[in-house]
Amino acid sequence: ERYLNRELSWLAFNQRVIEEATNLSHPLFERLRFLSIAANNLDEFFMVRVAGLMGQVRASVSERSIDGLTPQQQLDAIDSRCAIMIEELQQTWRDLMQELRLNSIKILSRDDLRKSDLKWLNKKFKLDIMPLLTPIAVDPAHPFPFIPNKGLSIALQMNDGKSEENFEALIQIPSVLERFIRLPGDTPRYILIEKVIMMHIAHLFPPPMKVQQYAAFRIIRDSEMEIAEDAEDLVLTFESALKQRRRGRTLHLSVHHNINEETLDFLMGQLGVKDHQVHPIDGLIGLNAIAELITDEDAGKLFKPYDARYPERIREFGGDCFAAIHHKDIIVHHPYESFDVVVQFLRQAARDPDVISIKQTLYRTSKDSPIVKALIEAAENGKTVTALVELKARFDEEANIRWARDMERAGIQVVYGFTNLKTHAKVSLVVRREGKKLRSYVHFGTGNYHAANAKVYTDLSYFTCDPELCQDASLMFNYMTGYAPPQNLKKIAISPFNMRETIVGLIDREIAFAKAGKPAHIWFKCNSLLDSRMVDKLYEASQAGVKIELVVRGGCTLRPGIPGFSDNIRVKSMIGRFLEHSRIYCFGNGHRLPSRDAKVYIASADMMMRNLGRRIEALVPIENPTVHKQVLDQIMVANLKDTKQSWELRYDGSYIRMKSDEDSFSAHDYFMNNPSLSGRGKLLEDAPMPPRLQYEPRKKNLKKLINNAL
Repeated sequence: ERYLNRELSWLAFNQRVIEEATNLSHPLFERLRFLSIAANNLDEFFMVRVAGLMGQVRASVSERSIDGLTPQQQLDAIDSRCAIMIEELQQTWRDLMQELRLNSIKILSRDDLRKSDLKWLNKKFKLDIMPLLTPIAVDPAHPFPFIPNKGLSIALQMNDGKSEENFEALIQIPSVLERFIRLPGDTPRYILIEKVIMMHIAHLFPPPMKVQQYAAFRIIRDSEMEIAEDAEDLVLTFESALKQRRRGRTLHLSVHHNINEETLDFLMGQLGVKDHQVHPIDGLIGLNAIAELITDEDAGKLFKPYDARYPERIREFGGDCFAAIHHKDIIVHHPYESFDVVVQFLRQAARDPDVISIKQTLYRTSKDSPIVKALIEAAENGKTVTALVELKARFDEEANIRWARDMERAGIQVVYGFTNLKTHAKVSLVVRREGKKLRSYVHFGTGNYHAANAKVYTDLSYFTCDPELCQDASLMFNYMTGYAPPQNLKKIAISPFNMRETIVGLIDREIAFAKAGKPAHIWFKCNSLLDSRMVDKLYEASQAGVKIELVVRGGCTLRPGIPGFSDNIRVKSMIGRFLEHSRIYCFGNGHRLPSRDAKVYIASADMMMRNLGRRIEALVPIENPTVHKQVLDQIMVANLKDTKQSWELRYDGSYIRMKSDEDSFSAHDYFMNNPSLSGRGKLLEDAPMPPRLQYEPRKKNLKKLINNAL
């Protein structure tokens, strides 16, 4: 009764993503993108969360979740909810196909093809498709092949024309092949790769062989990895674990709904799945592939292009990041402001003869990472460079191993952190000789050093040369590289040492203010709120009279709005053009938020047990007045004020889209059209200031809300 279920809360988040695919205010291709993202999200949910619960069931774990469910009960609830969600995904796809057709974009069947299309497809199949296919008959001499995770295949029931007995066969469709093959012509017309293969099946199984039945299928595998804490060589251990992960247990089998019982039994037996793991699909198997249909041919079907601003205050110093930071702290708000500031910070460090050393954490980075290139250039220029590479960044492990080896070859000191803790903090520390002294510059981020993601994820990059913050960053690196426990930290808090205690202490201060009759306010913005101890502390604050406003994009186990218990807590989620990713924690400090006297922090951590207890994370205070005002009065107020892409959480775990119209406030639109406060610089002093945002919490009839939910 105190908590919502973590897994079902995440599924509610994915439901909101699906809802964006039906949002008529979005352009058509962007709605396709939302649907593709939702399908991919669900794949990862099975690969990680469902895999973990199934592992607990196999191990006979009886420990209940915080909401009182056993692992098996959670799996049962997930199965029921996912069955509905999978059908909703397919229905949304059917609706979007109709809209695509109305916009002269067609997904064709064989009967829709012209003679010229058939001729063109026949040539393409022989030249570009057939060489990549391997027809496999399954019998004692030809064992069932390995099917890769998320691999699409065709199961066939064949007859050789000589006997009455049928035999089973498979065709695996390589991931390098496009799922949607575009046909020649001025208007976009597509046909699915599996349909093309079946049209030309006689080239793979020539007569007298004959197809009796066929059906496409796709599997999801367990992607969890077991890493021994006493591993002698972490890189080799991860390489071995990655190979094992590719052959993880099959968790989920999607099959075409008209598959015959004999072929389905054959697949289930070979893949080792049970009835509840089979999901018949009346539609498109592997919906994430619809992203292939998104092109830039028609700008009207996409969001209006947006070019991130480059902060004017750095321009006024001739692009010299160090001079700008030395003058005053600056925070860069991605994706509205360019991630190139972070790249230039490191490139300038690499080329500046006065820079002596660079220390850098890397959790995730882009495929052709400019950050890694800058670090390699710095090492080649004689700088002392240390890179803390986290190998346990899920689904980026292989990429991180490759980057680590490239950096080691360039002479960078690469450290892999801890076997039992993930290094999730985003920190870059540069030491520069200025005259006879050394001065440090530090970057703290809420997001990863990933140039591509920074165009879509909303994150904060904070640059400062504050001596105490730089000293704390240095102590943090000493801990990550040498296991030296950080002592005498001046300003930042570090998980797993004192971040939880710091936040709890700040909440306790607000409780004390409330009990003393003073204003008591808390604002949080994070991706997930799942830690039960933190939820309990927020409940305690609510009961003491603290006003709490939470912007939680994804999973949230806190139940807001329970009279006398959590009725001072409001939780909202924002889903829109950009993925909300920044973590901000604000405390009134005896004043009504927003206030210049408030305590404001940015962090790499969400309010999750793993972030607060099993990861290296940083919680950084924002004290510079301009940056403080930007984060609190501009960013947080805009997020709380938004109704255009916001949903409100009810105590039963359901979400209601907030009412909006064309004139409703959109945080995303506001940030795209207004410069940030700390990035304006003198060049914009004569320009109008961004509109000052006023935020008043909505008054609501709590009793009516509870009754409606019941």
